[in-house]
Amino acid sequence: MAESAAEVLLDTSPRSPTAPYRWPPEPEERRSRAPEFYGFVAWTSTYLLFVLYILWAILPDEWIVWCGVTWYPNREWAILIPSWSIVVVLLTYVIYFAIALRGTPGFDEMSAVTDSRISLPSEEDPNHNPYFASVKPGAIPELYDIPIGVVNSVLYRDTLKRAQEQHIVH
Repeated sequence: MAESAAEVLLDTSPRSPTAPYRWPPEPEERRSRAPEFYGFVAWTSTYLLFVLYILWAILPDEWIVWCGVTWYPNREWAILIPSWSIVVVLLTYVIYFAIALRGTPGFDEMSAVTDSRISLPSEEDPNHNPYFASVKPGAIPELYDIPIGVVNSVLYRDTLKRAQEQHIVH
């Protein structure tokens, strides 16, 4: 048993879904400020690298050599890096869409209609239909998945009757 509220470990952390963290949160003066510094360094270095990239792409060769840089990549990479990045992003969308289509069951497969979590009523009494319990006034029936055959017979009853009549006539 935990001695105080500060010793209670919750199952997940806002930073990581697997790391536990203490509840209630520690006071402001006891928390580490390292994430703030890491974020500032990441933000600053990103902008610095972007400015260097723009300068490398725009400045003439003489200016870059005058700054003391003796080797730098070919200028065609200033165009190739953004264009290939866009292609990679677009291909990522296409690949995820293809993976989703590949994982989708066909219309003729039963897994397109139901899954392993189906909840059907138990068949204790073969003469008792649990789906009729919801018809009684004021009844709160148990929660079941309705089989696709029952759904089709309710939705398409008139169509099925017409089809049977046409089949009998012909």
